[in-house]
Amino acid sequence: MKAVILPVFAAFAFVSGSLAAQSVTSTAPVMTAESPEIRELQRVEDNWANALNQRDQYGLELVLSPLFVNISGRGDVSTRDQSIVALINEPDKSTVTDLHVITVRMLGDVAVANGTYSYVHKVNGTPETEKGVFTHVFERLHGNWVCLNAQRTLLREDGPGGKAAKTKSKSQAELPFHFPLFSKSDKSTTPNQ
Repeated sequence: MKAVILPVFAAFAFVSGSLAAQSVTSTAPVMTAESPEIRELQRVEDNWANALNQRDQYGLELVLSPLFVNISGRGDVSTRDQSIVALINEPDKSTVTDLHVITVRMLGDVAVANGTYSYVHKVNGTPETEKGVFTHVFERLHGNWVCLNAQRTLLREDGPGGKAAKTKSKSQAELPFHFPLFSKSDKSTTPNQ
């Protein structure tokens, strides 16, 4: 049985690894550094941030698709219209948003931008900075990029002074991956051969 399992596993690993490598390189190359794609989408992100910072409804309507869905860093889901109304009704007019594109994947008329953001706002009168990462999915519509989907993830900050706590923990897992057919078990039903 062991003689059969090892070649099957090796073939599975080879095929899945080569398919994954092939799909990444042939379908959606990742643009990094200062590629033209990153510069182009950074301009769109800058327009978005400027519209947010200036409470510009028209500017947001130019950047956000009518089909836009926003998932905040806290898990709140909103549409384009809900996002615009929330911005206009925001009592804290001093909020500032900054977006920085790190990578872009181009898929024809669709682009996926990943990056970092910071959001400065007041909580009980005290300025607070929220930092995190984002994924924005854009569609080229009538020659312009509009955002279809946005999702942000807050960077976790623990400990005093808002500094991230450094903890060292080791996984208690026996193996990094668990394959039901290939894992070690004390409850083996087949006798050792």
